[in-house]
Amino acid sequence: MSAEAARAAELLTQLSNPARLRAFAELVRRGSEGSSLAEMAFHLDISKPEAGEALGRLAGLGLASGSGDGYYRAKPEVLREVAQALTKTLPIAPLLTEYPQLKGYFAHGRLDSLPPTMSERYQQIAELLARFLAVDGVLTEDEVNQRLAAVTDDVAAVRRMLVDTGWLDRDRAGASYGAGRVYVAS
Repeated sequence: MSAEAARAAELLTQLSNPARLRAFAELVRRGSEGSSLAEMAFHLDISKPEAGEALGRLAGLGLASGSGDGYYRAKPEVLREVAQALTKTLPIAPLLTEYPQLKGYFAHGRLDSLPPTMSERYQQIAELLARFLAVDGVLTEDEVNQRLAAVTDDVAAVRRMLVDTGWLDRDRAGASYGAGRVYVAS
């Protein structure tokens, strides 16, 4: 497991505690004003020691900051940073940096939607995914599906798109696939 994945897993595990999650949500709601331990206990209807444990744990995780004035403030940007670091580790991320115009079709490293079939973006996504597949030789349909499943839920539609755009060649039986067009760097 990567360091990014381990950090994300730790934050999510810690936020799965109801008191901590509610405390974090309350701190976010309060914004820069923050909250004291007593106010947090009151708003969450928990004891001061429980509120102290929740706020202390959030501060330890970097999700909140405590100040000398006894107030805690949320640091929601930490979650955003961890999510972005984790997204960068996904298999499609290196190629997406070369196709910034296509980022809107992906969410968290997964193909979220396809543009209209006759558009230039459709052709670009096909090229991107053909490069991701990196077909060298002949693949079975199952092998193509497994590779595509890393970046999309609708492997059949994407496989069809790759064949329709000529990036993937399919045999007459539809059982094996090979590289179609060859990518040429510009």
